[in-house]
Amino acid sequence: MLKKWISSFIVIACLFCSMNYYSVRAASPLNSTSRIEGMLVVDVSNSMKSSDPKNISNEAMKMFIDMASFNGDKIGAIAYADAVMREKALVKIRSNQDKKDLKDFIDSLEKYTYTDLSTGVSEAVKVLDSSHEQDYFPLIVLLADGNNEMDPKKAKTLKEANSDLEKAITAAKEKGYPIYTIGLNANGKLNKDVLTDVAKQTNGKFFEATSADKLPGILSEIFANHLKLKVVPLNQIVGNGQFQDINIHVPNENVLEANISLMSSKPVEVQLVNPSGQELAIPSDQVLFSKSKTYSMVKLLKPIQGDWTLKVKGVNQDKIDVNLVFNYDLQLKLSSLAKQIYKAGDTVKISAFFEDNGTVISDKDIYQEMKATLFVKDLDKGKIKEVVLNSDNTAFTGQFKLGNASSYEVVVKAEDNSFFRETAPQKITLQHTAKSPAAVKPANTEDEKPFPWLYVVAAVVGALLLVALVSILLAKMKQASRGFSGQIVVEMKNEDTGERTNPQYKKLKGFKRKFRMHQLLSLAPEFAETEQIIFKPAAGDKLLLINNSDSTIEKGGRAIDAKKGFEIKKNDRLRIVLKKVNKSIFIEYIS
Repeated sequence: MLKKWISSFIVIACLFCSMNYYSVRAASPLNSTSRIEGMLVVDVSNSMKSSDPKNISNEAMKMFIDMASFNGDKIGAIAYADAVMREKALVKIRSNQDKKDLKDFIDSLEKYTYTDLSTGVSEAVKVLDSSHEQDYFPLIVLLADGNNEMDPKKAKTLKEANSDLEKAITAAKEKGYPIYTIGLNANGKLNKDVLTDVAKQTNGKFFEATSADKLPGILSEIFANHLKLKVVPLNQIVGNGQFQDINIHVPNENVLEANISLMSSKPVEVQLVNPSGQELAIPSDQVLFSKSKTYSMVKLLKPIQGDWTLKVKGVNQDKIDVNLVFNYDLQLKLSSLAKQIYKAGDTVKISAFFEDNGTVISDKDIYQEMKATLFVKDLDKGKIKEVVLNSDNTAFTGQFKLGNASSYEVVVKAEDNSFFRETAPQKITLQHTAKSPAAVKPANTEDEKPFPWLYVVAAVVGALLLVALVSILLAKMKQASRGFSGQIVVEMKNEDTGERTNPQYKKLKGFKRKFRMHQLLSLAPEFAETEQIIFKPAAGDKLLLINNSDSTIEKGGRAIDAKKGFEIKKNDRLRIVLKKVNKSIFIEYIS
């Protein structure tokens, strides 16, 4: 133990001693993939019958789902009125069936009475908190008219609802959850200011939709903005009853997916020809096809580089809007700098390169076709200098000269007409100039003072206390980020009829820190009292159950006191007796 303390002290001492030297600090690395965690939040209150009479919101959500990648994108949905009415937990997209389940859920939504915007946004933040995974880009898409209408029979006031919305917005902003708002305005009563403010505060964006034909552009822009992609413009065509050709140029072999959306009032037929002139079956292993009332979606999986031809046949005089978004699984990284120590006037050489899931990309086409720029920010004055970089077959390269600022920040951005990427910023802190020997006053032996042992001892004690504090903080951070394993089997029994539901297996891997029983029940309103039944991870793959509700929890037929926490181990079976409805919930924790 003593050796550990001494080692820790030496490390800290070295850190303090090196403070006057150059340091290069890289920000947290960018995510290695371009997968998303998207929560679709839709207003299903009575006012939407006039704000969205043609269910544009449903079409938007289904198009968002169709644009999602089979590479593991996660999509969930929340329907709210003055409370959360229905919820679909985040689903990891791996198949067409996963998308169908989500779209079936959306088609099943009904309209309710009153509206409280804060409930939908707050719940979306909670779901992302409990299910967020590293290497995913979280976002919220909110479809609403922005208006609140409170239930006079309930105690909650409009002022309280607005306050709750501000808290939810603040939480989303702090946690990096941008909210993209789509305002539905068929009746001209859109509260644009509210939805614009929600988007602006969270680094999202506001869109207004009065008709379904605006959706492809809106959804494409949301995807493009969130994943650092660009919408590739394609010409609008007018149907003539014959197949018309649309050129789709795949710029390089690193395209993960090509999403082609076609918006039309009447059904269209499509055919696809690859760069070799071969017609491909639609659908097939390489080409996915989906459609709804107002749109069709063609998705090319890992398309080969070259010019593809999409043949579109529409009804005579029917306008067909076409949008294209390429999806890339690439990240731009900065190479390590050549030197460890820099001073004013030095030249810094910069090199940036692409990675695909950790593998360096050596592709002449992608480097030659893209424009790369180095941004050098003087952190003392805030001024930014741009330097155009050169490109070869493996990287973007260039250099710049350091001025007299104490520190700089460098970022490289590369872009073409279909996507762009930025490196994580690197900070360069210059070495402090030491005083010349002439400026140092000669030591006077007569004025020598005794060695400051008191200060040394104080420094050692302070360092040891700092190490202890860091150890405690790391332990707390580790505890806070703990996840779950295994699954919980859920069955429900109607105590009036004796009927039981089929067992449902709820995997716990996606939760972090804690989850609520209400989440396992898809947040159904009739089981709202289970919101106060909380599970946390415990040592030895156990669960810590905390019951803050009025429900009674039984194990082996005997009630347990879980207000201060009760540990559940594998294969434990519990019964939750609800108070507000005459039903019981049986749960079993299994591997």
